[in-house]
Amino acid sequence: MATAEAEAAYTWSPPTYDLSTPPTLKQTFIIEDDEGNHENFPRNARWTPDGSVFMAHCENRTLQLFNAHTNTSLSTPNNPTLTLPQPSPILDFTWFPSASPNDPASYCFLASVRECPVKLLDASDGRLRASYKIIDHRERFIAPHCMTFSLDATRIYCGHEDAIEVFDVSRPGEGKRIATTPSKKRIVSSIAFSPTYNADGGAFLAAGTLSPTLANLALYNDSQMDVPLMFVGGSERAAVTQLRFNPMNPHILYASYRRREAILAWDLRSDVNVPFARYTVPSSVNALVTTTNQKMWFDVDNSGRRLAVGDQKGNIYLFDLTDEGTTERGITPEEGTPTKQPNLVIPAHSDSVGGVAFHPYQPLLLSVSGSRHYGNVERDERQSDDDDSDADEEEEEEEEDTLRATANSTSNGGSSKLGLRTRPVAVDSSIKTWWFGADDSSV
Repeated sequence: MATAEAEAAYTWSPPTYDLSTPPTLKQTFIIEDDEGNHENFPRNARWTPDGSVFMAHCENRTLQLFNAHTNTSLSTPNNPTLTLPQPSPILDFTWFPSASPNDPASYCFLASVRECPVKLLDASDGRLRASYKIIDHRERFIAPHCMTFSLDATRIYCGHEDAIEVFDVSRPGEGKRIATTPSKKRIVSSIAFSPTYNADGGAFLAAGTLSPTLANLALYNDSQMDVPLMFVGGSERAAVTQLRFNPMNPHILYASYRRREAILAWDLRSDVNVPFARYTVPSSVNALVTTTNQKMWFDVDNSGRRLAVGDQKGNIYLFDLTDEGTTERGITPEEGTPTKQPNLVIPAHSDSVGGVAFHPYQPLLLSVSGSRHYGNVERDERQSDDDDSDADEEEEEEEEDTLRATANSTSNGGSSKLGLRTRPVAVDSSIKTWWFGADDSSV
């Protein structure tokens, strides 16, 4: 009896997110501007695997580390515990799978900085532990647009133009380049591992590109990366921005797209040419078509029951996923993909919600807000997906080039055709945490 009680006491259960009532705003982190620089705002933030701290990727080329468990007021400028400036714009970052401040050896993360090798940085002081080089045919460093660790944390997978680079974590330097299928070229913009191993001991790896085709998602076996196992189709001719497997139902794959408000889901056990669900918002809530190239990061909680995503208006949408994985899907193209509406809408911010992240062990949601706004701007937003895919995946490049050209034109006595101001404005530069539990005394 004592043994059974002890086991019950140490049995972990996933956090429960109550979608019947709005959450409680737990804490607000204000991202401050830099003097002499454009307006700063967070682009994305991610919890450490143990949920003790989170790191934010900011517009001013810094990575900022925050402690979310401090007893502060809701709107004080909570200063980061560590700020790591980078020489160029940051494309992506990811935590080591077991990173924790309580384990100095594992407390590190990868950072992709434009025109630099991939960096493995110590999260306690920012020192460089190792670097991994991707070099193009002109002997220039290439920064990957997406990165992830293998399930056993021994390899690093980096997506860049027309290829995936694989590194051994214990051997810094150059890695092995795996070219994508000739018909599926373009920048590899997202990589995600299925959370379980397959029968032969390998793991399934999904990769998406910026090519605006119907089958721009490929599924690989990481033990045989030369040839894809299959291509996943859908109804979107758009660039893939993020991929994510369901943590508890590893056969379910989610994908988001550039300039699209919907998130598609496939059951890899059935017909992968047709997604079995389309998670979107009602037209009455989001009447405007998504017109930004900014990434809108979504997330699925560790129990695989909740999906969260933000929009340009500052709203956060939460979807119930509890009916997924119960039966094998067999949707045909004639039947079409059912559309699922959000179970809860949170008016969270006054600007675009660039990313959300569920806490790994508590009913807590992290959201980041901010985007570039220009005064006296009159731009044509009706850009084709083909033009988007040929451009750099990160919209920092095109915006910075525009600002540079505008500044040069103004300094030469000319006027900008776009009528852009040289300094963009961020309306809401903040990070917020939202509590979904009954008692918030533990945070």
